[in-house]
Amino acid sequence: MRLLTHNMLSSNIKGVTNGFPLLIEVEKVVEKQVDFNEDFLRNMFPKIEWKALVEASRTMGYTELPENAESSMLDSDEFLRKFHHALIELHLEEGALVCPETGRKFPVNKGIPNMLLHEDEV
Repeated sequence: MRLLTHNMLSSNIKGVTNGFPLLIEVEKVVEKQVDFNEDFLRNMFPKIEWKALVEASRTMGYTELPENAESSMLDSDEFLRKFHHALIELHLEEGALVCPETGRKFPVNKGIPNMLLHEDEV
């Protein structure tokens, strides 16, 4: 699971008011090289919850992202490459996503998060 995906997911358990960002429990992280695409990064930047991306990347062992970011930083090739690596090349292969409110764990197996709810959570 890429951090791009993580940044778009939240806990939809009935009664949860603060289901984002999901916490990450890491068992295995892999890095997968992906072609660098500046246009994609520039278009995605406004849609990304930056603080959640920084926290998730640090949990996965990547500490190169700045604490805060603004659109003017998109002119920097160095910034774009760090953003690209965190957003697209880091993969949570095995672990769990944890609801910040309830502590419910959603397993991630072979890079695929299982966000299915139990019957009593719908």
